[in-house]
Amino acid sequence: MKLLVLGAGAWGTALAVSAADRHAVTLWARDPAQRRSLREERCNRRYLPQVPLPPQLRVAGEGDAAALAAGHDLVVIAAPMAGLRGMLQALADSRLPIAWLCKGFEAPQSQPFGLLGHEVQADVAPQLQGGALTGPSFALEVALRRPTALVAASPHAAVRDALVAAFHSSELRVYANDDLVGAEVGGAVKNVLAIATGLCDGLSLGLNARAALVTRGLAEITRLGIALGGRAETFMGLSGLGDLVLTATGDLSRNRKVGLLLAQGHSLQQAVDSLGHVAEGVYCARTVVARAERLGVDMPVARAVVELLDGGLRPADAVARLMGRDPAAEGR
Repeated sequence: MKLLVLGAGAWGTALAVSAADRHAVTLWARDPAQRRSLREERCNRRYLPQVPLPPQLRVAGEGDAAALAAGHDLVVIAAPMAGLRGMLQALADSRLPIAWLCKGFEAPQSQPFGLLGHEVQADVAPQLQGGALTGPSFALEVALRRPTALVAASPHAAVRDALVAAFHSSELRVYANDDLVGAEVGGAVKNVLAIATGLCDGLSLGLNARAALVTRGLAEITRLGIALGGRAETFMGLSGLGDLVLTATGDLSRNRKVGLLLAQGHSLQQAVDSLGHVAEGVYCARTVVARAERLGVDMPVARAVVELLDGGLRPADAVARLMGRDPAAEGR
């Protein structure tokens, strides 16, 4: 099987490394300097310096990505959410299975609210057979071949089958799911809620508080996901509960780190600058809340995160607001 991974960030590199033992993999890097470094040093010095590139992994980047895709069986877009639209436009005429790795909502374009990945695809390349590879995973652990389970989410069996064939191995289990909407909502909103749990941990509020935030956060994800057309059972799986637990509690979580730094008194800009990577929760939090409000979905934890990021709430005040809400039935 011939795989093309478009984007040499942490996630693209990790999956390319993971699959290179079994398939012919090309890792495409847009930046000439990074491309040269990957070829000469045989590691991703910026994102995964601990992980050597397998000798058989090919590094490309010269020429048009769409033309390069024609010689492959599966194309994986490993760009951040802000780059997905352009990549899909470039691949709009492809008949290959296409999958993306980014999790989040795109910033609003012509519409008044941001779009999930499948909505971006429907907007710019509706004829493509697309899907998402998602679930609870840190790139470093995948690259080091530590046990991981992911979800190949797509309404198209050809995309699900291609992702399973490409990445399923003894270290990486890939489960198929046709609920792309649900899988993408889980992957997007958990980033926002991880900021809240990082805040909780940074303020030393205890494990009880963390458990409460994770549980109520899952309820918010589920409410929004169902309103957008996802299935309830998806949010109890890897792309819902699994991804939320990992991102909200794992020390490798960039979104959790933002919450920790805010609790320590850092400004949002200082927190983001210290990461060196994209924290999607910072950029999509407002869109999450805006879409929820348009749909009449109550998301108090996500709303508090937005006010915190906008400077309207101090960390301690955000916690006080959530704890001071009126009593309610758990199912609401």
